[in-house]
Amino acid sequence: MGANPNKVAKRAKDYKHILIIMRHAKAEPFHAEGDYGRELTSKGLKQAKKVAKGLADMKLDPDMIVCSAAARARQTCGKMLKTFGDKPKVDYHQSLYEGGVQSVFDELSHAKEKTRVLMVLGHEPTVSIASQWIASSDSDPERLDLLNLGLQTAGIVIFGSDRPFDQWQVHSGDLLAVMSSSDFD
Repeated sequence: MGANPNKVAKRAKDYKHILIIMRHAKAEPFHAEGDYGRELTSKGLKQAKKVAKGLADMKLDPDMIVCSAAARARQTCGKMLKTFGDKPKVDYHQSLYEGGVQSVFDELSHAKEKTRVLMVLGHEPTVSIASQWIASSDSDPERLDLLNLGLQTAGIVIFGSDRPFDQWQVHSGDLLAVMSSSDFD
């Protein structure tokens, strides 16, 4: 997608609160337990590690991660925690697997005010649609267009705002970047 991590990190420093919305990393196409049990491929494990290292290099380690309870999302989170360490508090929610866009807004409304960097880790199409709803009306049209295509596996969207997460509503986050794992090469 061509975003420069250093430039994004510099812009992010200007905000009190940063929201990172992420799609799980690359998963196998089929699992005996159905869609919910699909696990990461070796490529997916590499993607998760690369994104975590990239975010850490950007000084955007999450304080809190809310993650879908589906296997591929939990595995993505688990691989990222090897880079983030014990810092982020992690909660797993079934609603991020099946609850749609409202589940993302519900997570924002429950975030503590002291949380500076919040990561929501979920699935398509929920993550890209929620990102479109969260993006402020003065967001860069090219970045918004990227969201129309949906997020790639291990893709992230980064927003900034000075308002605490529980005050975020539709169109209240400044869209700082839409990034793929390859942006961290």
